Amino acid sequence: MKVLVIGGGGREHALVWKLAQSRHIDKIYCTPGNAGIAEMAECIEVGPDFDALIDFVKYNWIDITIVGPEEPLSRGIVDAFEKEGRKILGPTKAAAQLEWSKVFSKDFMRRHRIPTADYKVFTSYIHARDYVRMKGAPTVIKADGLAAGKGVVVASTVDEAEAAIDLIMKDHAFGAAGDKVIVEDCLVGEEASFMVFTDGTTIVPMASSQDHKRVYDNDKGPNTGGMGAYSPAPVITDELQQVVIDTVMRPTIEGLKAEGIKYKGVLYAGLMICKGKPYVLEFNCRLGDPETQPVLFRLDSDLVDIAMAIAEERLAEVPVVWKPESAVCVVLASEGYPGSYPKGRVISGLDTAKGRENSYVFHAGTAFDDNHAFVTNGGRVLGVTALGADIAQARDRAYAAVKEISFEGMHYRKDIAHRALRKT
Repeated sequence: MKVLVIGGGGREHALVWKLAQSRHIDKIYCTPGNAGIAEMAECIEVGPDFDALIDFVKYNWIDITIVGPEEPLSRGIVDAFEKEGRKILGPTKAAAQLEWSKVFSKDFMRRHRIPTADYKVFTSYIHARDYVRMKGAPTVIKADGLAAGKGVVVASTVDEAEAAIDLIMKDHAFGAAGDKVIVEDCLVGEEASFMVFTDGTTIVPMASSQDHKRVYDNDKGPNTGGMGAYSPAPVITDELQQVVIDTVMRPTIEGLKAEGIKYKGVLYAGLMICKGKPYVLEFNCRLGDPETQPVLFRLDSDLVDIAMAIAEERLAEVPVVWKPESAVCVVLASEGYPGSYPKGRVISGLDTAKGRENSYVFHAGTAFDDNHAFVTNGGRVLGVTALGADIAQARDRAYAAVKEISFEGMHYRKDIAHRALRKT
């Protein structure tokens, strides 16, 4: 079989790494890919025109395409492929509204009584600021559209909330994504990432995980795309997992179906667990990044089997098995991230880190320089991931591999999985 992976980050490297283990695979392509992905797949430059991608799939006899990031889903890549009869893993544009429009998502949850924080929607920054002054803090400000994981601000003061509203709506920091904002109640509890595979009927939970959004230790500083993750998340017990399926995942899939929308692919719920009950902070319509790295490290089943079963709407026929071990991912970021950052800094120690047992270095923002050396090419550069008998061992192995790697300005959190370790 031949597979095409869309994307070029750490999530996509993890996908390619897992796909390469399949007994079915003859060839993997990735667009655009990165320097790490290029070691195990053929990286190509195709698109962003969907017609060009479809032509490539046709002429190269690609069996299935797997979409990593949210942006092509929001533009309707699945609709375009399915119109041409091509297998692709991901939801349609209508289904992906759950991610690319937070207003649609919140209104949908309200319609279908899916637990989430109370909120109001504003199209005027003046009215939004007035509401915040009346409501007080803490509060959460969210841009309606896609903002690369940076369109959500948890404001501890009214001044911070007003500044976030101005940044999103007045300064247009995220363009049209900020034409509307949501002002949402701030929930207090423990966050967790809950992902499922679904073919629109069958729902199969993935191993639970938890990521770290804040850039600095002790959950300080601005939100990022994610500075690390671990799996499993102790907060998601077997009992709570069933509650999430019954009160969040199944009502979402069935609610969309009732509105004439079939959801196929991966559905991700970012949850806040408050006093033992789950509330949805956000939906993503694809695998999380960096949660994918530790979660796929624990997947014992063939990912190709799962992907084909979802595309062909027969997921119930495929066993999905998880390793009992734990996994931890530590993200190594560029100087300045999540703000502006330099590129082209040489990365040292990758060969040494790669030789460590039970660990792997996933590339997120890397490229080759003129001497074919690995260099930084993004804000999040690498995701060092390790497997262990428990969270503590996996964490120790991940940080041991981190110590082998260096590049100018490299920074990372030293406390990944601290919540899980407190519970042991």
